[in-house]
Amino acid sequence: MTAVAPGQVTLSDRRTQRRWSVELEPFQLGTYPITQAQYALVTGERPSAVRGDQLPVEGVSWWDAVRFCNALSQREGLAPAYQLHSGGAGIEWDLSADGYRLPTEAEWEYACRAGTTGPRYGPLDEIAWYRGNSQDRIHEVGGRQPNAWGLHDMLGNAWDWCWDVYDAEVYGTYRVLRGGGWFDEHWSCRASVRRRSHPTFRVDDVGFRVARSGPR
Repeated sequence: MTAVAPGQVTLSDRRTQRRWSVELEPFQLGTYPITQAQYALVTGERPSAVRGDQLPVEGVSWWDAVRFCNALSQREGLAPAYQLHSGGAGIEWDLSADGYRLPTEAEWEYACRAGTTGPRYGPLDEIAWYRGNSQDRIHEVGGRQPNAWGLHDMLGNAWDWCWDVYDAEVYGTYRVLRGGGWFDEHWSCRASVRRRSHPTFRVDDVGFRVARSGPR
C-alpha cells in the first residue's frame, strides 16, 4: 500500500461536458493491482483467462472485487468496509471502517496523476502496457515505470474497478472503470478517461486495486 496525502482533484466527463472538483482526505492505495496469487490466497479462486501468479487478476466483477475487499479485511483483523445485503440486493459503505475497499474515482484519478496535469504521468510506452506494445496479452504487475508517488500500472494492462456509480439517471447501477487495458488504444490510457460497466460484468482486461481510508 502507498500512502497518499490529502488534496484536491478536478474530474471531467466528455459525454456531458461536466467538470467537478473533489476534496480528498488522506488514504492508502495499492501500489500494484491485486494479483492472481493474492486473489487466490484470499478467495481460493483463480478466475483469470490467462494464468500467472504475478499477473493482475482479471475476469472479476465489481461485486467480486468488493467481496474480496471484505474477505481481505477479515483476514487481517480489520473492520470490513462494506455491508452486503442478501441476494445482491444492495451494498453500504461504512465510512468509519478501517478495512480494505475500492478507491473512489476521485481518489483513483488524484493518485494516478501524482501531481501532474497532463493526460498521463509519463511517456506511454514507459508507463503502460496497451495495444501498441502489449503483444496482445496482459503482463505481470510492476513491469512499467511507476508514477511520481510510486504507484505502478495506473494506466494500461488492466482497467481498475472504482466504487462510484457512473451515472445513475442514465446507466442505473453501472460502476466506473479507470485506467485502460492491454488491448486499448492509446487514447483510452489517460488519467481522465472514464468507462462504465454493469457490476456483474467480467472480462479479461478488468481487475482492481484496493484502498484504505487514512486516519481521520
